Amino acid sequence: MSEALPLRKELKEKFLQEFTPSEKIFFLKKAREAIFHKGYQASEDLFHYCYFLTMRERLRGISTQGAEGYLRFLLVEGMKDVEEAVKLYEEKLEAKKQPKINESGSKFIEYFSE
Repeated sequence: MSEALPLRKELKEKFLQEFTPSEKIFFLKKAREAIFHKGYQASEDLFHYCYFLTMRERLRGISTQGAEGYLRFLLVEGMKDVEEAVKLYEEKLEAKKQPKINESGSKFIEYFSE
């Protein structure tokens, strides 16, 4: 990993272990949008932002039809926690946002695409 993009190795391991192939694609799509359309900087905050966006998408895919009330409660509470995390990291990224995209954005996408 380049010095220009200091990310902990654990983050890539988490990405590789926790996500399905389709979730990895979703994560990378969200990272690309965040970097190239919103102007967010490549960082651990960006990783966490995309991570929680992906987890939110996973939770949306879980069906509660025919489920007991306790499962619905867990999903609602889990979704609330994930939404709060997305908002927190989005605010952090907005505060550091830059109008000019630098090369670390491409390196971030590359790093998680390997």
